[in-house]
Amino acid sequence: MNSTRRSVLSAGAVTGGVVVLSACDVAQIREERTKAELTEAPQATPGGEDGSHAVTWGYAGGIGPAHWGDLSPAFAACKLGVSQSPIDLTSDAETKPHDLDFRYASAPLDIINNGHTIQVNYAPGNMLLSGGRQFALAQFHFHHLSEHTVDGKPTDMELHLVHRDAAGNLAVVGVFLAAGQQNEALQPVWAHMPAAAGEERQVQGVTINAADLLPADLSYYSYMGSLTTPPCSEDVRWFVLSSPVEVSPEQIDRFAALYPDNARPTQPLNGRTLFLSQAAN
Repeated sequence: MNSTRRSVLSAGAVTGGVVVLSACDVAQIREERTKAELTEAPQATPGGEDGSHAVTWGYAGGIGPAHWGDLSPAFAACKLGVSQSPIDLTSDAETKPHDLDFRYASAPLDIINNGHTIQVNYAPGNMLLSGGRQFALAQFHFHHLSEHTVDGKPTDMELHLVHRDAAGNLAVVGVFLAAGQQNEALQPVWAHMPAAAGEERQVQGVTINAADLLPADLSYYSYMGSLTTPPCSEDVRWFVLSSPVEVSPEQIDRFAALYPDNARPTQPLNGRTLFLSQAAN
């Protein structure tokens, strides 16, 4: 399944650094996801983006995304929510002034395979400033394929940087990862990536700087959405950077060997406003 998806992405055209897939390519990917949900054995283990551990969920079979809302009353928003993520980011977004300021620095590498993704827990003191609020960077993690799409087309992977303010409000920055040159900033993560679910490594003498994971162009889409994993909690501020960052095909394949499909399908916009903010030159 993974090799087929990679071949589809490799065959796509490249426009402005983003892999562009045809409608047929996207249909093939979604068809394979459906087949996987029907035929693959569940491989879920506890551990969610919000730290929940009580209910087993996954990306295939009877515990896959189509069934999350039925697995627990705590996951009801996955089925009943009207402001869910991810979404399709469209070119007709409304314009809005740029309002993101990243205050990231190097931090010790604390990496965990939580059973759903590879996650790097980040040291305190690193901030995202937006709307007059400070959101502390708590962790970042990865999805394959990308969860958000642009005009219906996914990229190879997506990085999510998860932030929380003092009142507990969440803000997530999404970064598209597209096949190209090896990403040296991510190499410490790849070099120490735990293979076993539940394994955590605090790597002595190795640091990571989230600032190096961002594209040079900080233009972004923004909207109000949710966590993309159970419990699918809403009122999450989303900022998805429009320019992708390159990773090598080998880096993509290394992650996909662990998580060939850990992307929730896109959700209805349901009347929400999507904004596009251009970075200052």
